[in-house]
Amino acid sequence: MLTFISFWRAAAIVLNDLGSSAFYAGGIAEAAVGKAAPWFILGVMLFAYSVRAVYVESCSMFTRGGVYRIVKEALGGTFAKLSVSALMFDYVLTGPISGVSAGQYIVGLLNGLLAQMASSPRFNHLLLNAAGQPRQFNVNVTSAFIALVITVYFWWQNTKGIEESSEKALTIMKITTVMVVVLLLWGGYTVLHIGAHLPPLPTPANLRFSNEALGFLKHTKFAHTLGLFGILMAFGHSVLAMSGEESLAQVNREIQHPKLKNLKRAAFIIAVYSTVFTGLGSLLAVMIIPDSVRVSQYGDNLIAGMAMYMVGPLGLRIAFRIFVVIVGFLILGGAVNTAIVGSTGVLMRVAEDGVLTDWFRKPHKRFGTSYRIVNLVALMQIFVILITHGDVLLIGEAYAFGVIWSFTFNALAMLVLRWKYKGERGFKVPLNLRIGNQEIPIGLMAVFLVLLTTAIVNLFTKQVATVSGIVFAIAFFVIFSLSERHNKRRSKVTERQMKEHFQLGHAEEVGRADLAIRSGGVLVTMRDATTPHALKWALARTDTDEQDLVVLAARMMGAGGPEYVDASEQLFSEHEQMLFTKAVSVAESFGKHISLLVVPAGDIFAAIVRTANSLDAAAVVSGLSTKLTAQEQAFYVGQAWESLPEPKRQFTFYVIPPAGDAESFHIGPHAPSIPASDVQLVHRLWLNFRRDANMEHLHHSDVVSYALTRLASDFAADRAGTLRELEENILHEKERRGLGLPSRFEEDDQEESPGYSLAETRN
Repeated sequence: MLTFISFWRAAAIVLNDLGSSAFYAGGIAEAAVGKAAPWFILGVMLFAYSVRAVYVESCSMFTRGGVYRIVKEALGGTFAKLSVSALMFDYVLTGPISGVSAGQYIVGLLNGLLAQMASSPRFNHLLLNAAGQPRQFNVNVTSAFIALVITVYFWWQNTKGIEESSEKALTIMKITTVMVVVLLLWGGYTVLHIGAHLPPLPTPANLRFSNEALGFLKHTKFAHTLGLFGILMAFGHSVLAMSGEESLAQVNREIQHPKLKNLKRAAFIIAVYSTVFTGLGSLLAVMIIPDSVRVSQYGDNLIAGMAMYMVGPLGLRIAFRIFVVIVGFLILGGAVNTAIVGSTGVLMRVAEDGVLTDWFRKPHKRFGTSYRIVNLVALMQIFVILITHGDVLLIGEAYAFGVIWSFTFNALAMLVLRWKYKGERGFKVPLNLRIGNQEIPIGLMAVFLVLLTTAIVNLFTKQVATVSGIVFAIAFFVIFSLSERHNKRRSKVTERQMKEHFQLGHAEEVGRADLAIRSGGVLVTMRDATTPHALKWALARTDTDEQDLVVLAARMMGAGGPEYVDASEQLFSEHEQMLFTKAVSVAESFGKHISLLVVPAGDIFAAIVRTANSLDAAAVVSGLSTKLTAQEQAFYVGQAWESLPEPKRQFTFYVIPPAGDAESFHIGPHAPSIPASDVQLVHRLWLNFRRDANMEHLHHSDVVSYALTRLASDFAADRAGTLRELEENILHEKERRGLGLPSRFEEDDQEESPGYSLAETRN
């Protein structure tokens, strides 16, 4: 029950993650391999399209072709846990490197402004230190503090339940596109004006590896005669620019029909955008920023450095740099959130498969989110920020480990599935040679070999990444293995309990036939076993011999959440068991029959409305949200109802607070509540019109129809004026009625919202 999105929005979601690397990848790569680094960044971006093709093929086979699902299907549970451990290392470092990079851009701007102001006689006595130097913020410490603030903010947002919005992602990418266009055009003009030259070609002779980039090889003779191996080393040090591909597999299931065609369109857009932004942007940075300051001063914020060395007035350059910082903060901050959402989704998927215990999935008492997993992810990210002291180069050094190994496992799994699964695919990685009945996937093998070779080279040349990545992966693998073993022992007991209490059935679609219920039933939502007041309220007012009652539990599967898996692989969680055990107990206390239903949902309101429509329910009963008012809940239910395809049934939506009066709302078109004074007004108008000889066939409904048509015409011609007059009329009516007198506002004191109006208040 997902809200399907266009390929443009899908591409925007992925680019919010993938595009963030453009802000730091170039500087990290150049610090490692020298001035030829932009060519390797460009090469990585072109190669990323091949890796993306592997993900497209996996998505054509599975609802979501994430690393865990693919590797488990091809190589089994052990390799799946290893691949997820590497992927988690990627996600855990994505947040810190993005947050710290955002901090670097902000601190770089502040220090630049302080230096400019210190050169002015009006401020130099305030902004110069005892040595006569401009006062500056400590770059790493301040960046680490900013990263911590961003991480804590998104930790709290995800704990509350952040609303994933493709609209936000698209808006950010629109703003980023403006920056990219200005950057490329202005940068191109600058290059022509100053006569800049391209960076040195990516040959072994032009590579200048730092001691850190040589890793375990720095004290060997081999380090001085690298040759082709040096090319592979440089490529490996640039591969972090390719992070974010896993987001494509996550967003695939939300792409609208035709899914595969739109997925390939999104992949093409991502390839072009990332190549132009990250690849060409890295080339321009080396051509525009002088060698003396590029790595030393702007290594952590190359785009800001480009802004300061463009041809043009200083004020205009500073203004563009401020714009760059704003855009960088938006996209890098979004990457921090994506890292939390993505890693939470991966761990939720692992928990769904029985690898992690239900303790991790237990919902927050107030917000209903998987807060324990969110806490775990956020704590790991905060730990990384603290131990690295905000050093982007150090985090970037370790970051590539998770990126390259998760890709390698995914490509290996898809290669195995070429022989293991012979069925038709919607898409295959190109370059397939057929010899008789045997097909040799040359393209897929080439991608895998490049990834594997790069991963192995990185083991020897990225010392920090190798040590930290292996330790992290082993630690997570051990945790997964022990937890899975413990969970299997517990699940055997749970299975016996489930057989005693419930018989579980699975269906692709929700329908009345599956639950053996009649049309016009009652749907009751339930999310907390400790507060079943909505169910009690519904049972007290429903004769289940005449009207069927269904209890609905929504298994939230939003962006980054657990993907669809076969029903036999999904565990009936302890939380869902507690919900239904309580529901059955309450129903038995009333001596009434209920039906039980679990549905996967990306949006709770869409899930409620679509389920109600498929079950042909006459009423939906829900408890009062801890975050929304009854009117807000009804508003979102009304919006979800409006987006349903025809045919769709109207129903009454009841919101039940723990104590106090319940409120009910009509969902769908309905006759409005009209006070007696308005009925009298219509009648008086009808009498006046009837005095004309040509109006002898006039009806009261004709008066109302004409008035509404006239209002619609006025609104189309003068929207603002019509709204202003309507508001004045509402205020006038309120003042005229006075306190204690009957008024339309006692019957309907809510603004009309899509799909609902307040109908009545009852105990």
